[in-house]
Amino acid sequence: MLFWKKINFMMILIAGPYRSGTNDDPVLIKQNLDRLESVALPLFRLGHVPIIGEWVALPLMKLAGSKKLGDAAFEEIQYPTAHRLLLKCDAVLRLEGASKGADEDVRIARERGLKIYYRIEDVPHASVFIN
Repeated sequence: MLFWKKINFMMILIAGPYRSGTNDDPVLIKQNLDRLESVALPLFRLGHVPIIGEWVALPLMKLAGSKKLGDAAFEEIQYPTAHRLLLKCDAVLRLEGASKGADEDVRIARERGLKIYYRIEDVPHASVFIN
């Protein structure tokens, strides 16, 4: 039987453009989400738990009846979701690209004293020891 003795992994919020620069074009928004998701598996393989706000917010917005970007349900859920996640995260990986939402995530993370990374190459491997 294996037992976890020491685990120094981080929950890392991946922040970057989602809606920014898309003029609400669904194809461009999907490309932005794909870009955010492209670093999730590498973070996981470093031993961390990656999280993207949209992974939580999108299903909630659907349940709340959101019909389009920027409607009342979107505004109620989109950014507050990331801000709540930051209360549980240890770090932020801020991807390149203009994004007021991602910039706000970084500002909040700094206020909380979280680590901020700008390149996946700068994220350390997690230390995991098993018996």
